[in-house]
Amino acid sequence: MAFDFTLDFQAALQTLSVLQWIPLYVVLGIIPIVGVPYLAFTQYWILSVLTLGWLVYDWKTHSQGGRRSNWVRNWTLWKYFRDYFPIKLVKTCELSPSHNYIFATHPHGILSYGIFCNFGTESTGFSHIFPGITPTLATLEGIFWIPIVREYVMSKGICPVSKAALKYLLTKMGSGNAVIVVVGGASEAFMCLPGSTSIILKNRKGFVKLAFQTGAQLVPCYSFGENEVHKQKVFADGTWLRFFQYWYQTIAKSILGLSLCTFYGRGLTRDSWGFLPFNLPITTVVGEPIPVPKIEKPSREMVDKYHSLYIKALQKLFDEHKVQYGISETQELIIM
Repeated sequence: MAFDFTLDFQAALQTLSVLQWIPLYVVLGIIPIVGVPYLAFTQYWILSVLTLGWLVYDWKTHSQGGRRSNWVRNWTLWKYFRDYFPIKLVKTCELSPSHNYIFATHPHGILSYGIFCNFGTESTGFSHIFPGITPTLATLEGIFWIPIVREYVMSKGICPVSKAALKYLLTKMGSGNAVIVVVGGASEAFMCLPGSTSIILKNRKGFVKLAFQTGAQLVPCYSFGENEVHKQKVFADGTWLRFFQYWYQTIAKSILGLSLCTFYGRGLTRDSWGFLPFNLPITTVVGEPIPVPKIEKPSREMVDKYHSLYIKALQKLFDEHKVQYGISETQELIIM
């Protein structure tokens, strides 16, 4: 009986760890968004002034390396998060700390669980697997506009996915830095379906141009299982549900930069319905780096050449590991 209780307790902690975004993003976000304007019209107005003053004073920090906290990145919480799926990080070759890198990751999935866990925390042992390399995960810049939340996000080693922030990390912070970019972005989330191996890459060349401008090496990464942990509902064309779905997704993408997908998964128990991800493994495989010459203004032909080299390297990585991580031998990586 004690053994069963222990297993149930572990499962409960794992489930709560996946729900951590509610108190750590929603609650922390609502407090300043609602509280700062409210306090401005009370006797505690000075708190609003100090909060906004700090935000203005500290505005450049999130685009200039941020404030990483190894303590936050090593919270026990993230180990329960890792074990919920579970999530694993696999390397295929050594990376030298004498270079900087752009980890281009695929696919986005619904919420990029594997990418966050492997690069935004130390739960899968990034610093031990890649000694001397400091990872910085890039995400939407809007999240850094929210007091308190920005401090928490920066503590995990996360920066805005902006040219200024990425270029600073790759040129002003010495060597041994790796910026992690989800190339397909929010648009790719709409293609996230179990069994799908489609990614948006054909016309995404900004990360290649950034590699030229900074001299960083390109590293292909693929998260096997990321598309499997949620199911997504796409309504039939011509129906009012499809019209409404397209409308709110377009609005969210254009205004917030978010992918509001119509997805579902399991509930608080494994056999129930809800919005938690299914307990299915996610494995992020990191490929071999592609050296890129440092050229501030590369020609279109040079960018296209290295973009093609990157695609070939990613396809090679996918083909070499797909069977091992649950994809059939005949399934191909579809570049869109």
